[in-house]
Amino acid sequence: MKIAVIGGTGLIGSQVVRILNARGHEAVPHSPSTGVDLLGGQGLSEALAGADVVVNLTNSPTFDEASPAFFQATMDNLLTAAKAAGVGHAVVLSVVGAEQVPDLVYYRAKVLQENILKAGPVPYSIVRATQFFEFIDAVLSWTADEHTVRLPATLVQPMAAADVAQAVAGVSVGAPLQGTRNVAGPEVFALDELGRITLAARGDHRTVVTDDSAGMFAAASGDALIAKEGTAIAKTTYREWLAR
Repeated sequence: MKIAVIGGTGLIGSQVVRILNARGHEAVPHSPSTGVDLLGGQGLSEALAGADVVVNLTNSPTFDEASPAFFQATMDNLLTAAKAAGVGHAVVLSVVGAEQVPDLVYYRAKVLQENILKAGPVPYSIVRATQFFEFIDAVLSWTADEHTVRLPATLVQPMAAADVAQAVAGVSVGAPLQGTRNVAGPEVFALDELGRITLAARGDHRTVVTDDSAGMFAAASGDALIAKEGTAIAKTTYREWLAR
């Protein structure tokens, strides 16, 4: 099976390509560095020529008000090119609980991306994942100074990028879901607790201060970002990942 992986040189995409090729498929990574610009549409026709499946793992460069326009343009370009090339399956990666956090413009943009795919002309699958372990350090940096890290007690259920990539790869070689598959990590943490675990593992002596107005994830309340019934649960725990 030939699979075009747009965003195939990034954190998830590079692993998806490696997994698929190891399983005997022909997975080809595409990104601006290979001459494919999903936002402008350049190189898309060539990238999708002969592809059975297209996996879109591109992401908005910002989490702000520009993100809806990014997903609108990139999805319009992708679906137009995929239909013209006769691609039979389009896969995108989204976020568990995105529709439950409408105060976050980036999450609204991800819901927009999903809706464009659902309404489009190409059979589709959506993989929704929880937050990645690999992004926790960045989350801590948003509201940190040299002495403290301020974090809300928002509930999260993060997972390893490697487990996300396995889920995306598995869906990519199956029949189109015409729906969504949710994947999540095996443990639920309050984000402030997760911050303390992370700093301790790093030997970082800053203090985590619980501040329910701090950072992007303050907009999520209750169990909005937590796996619901039917979610596939990955095996890698956060402490196992940290130990590696």
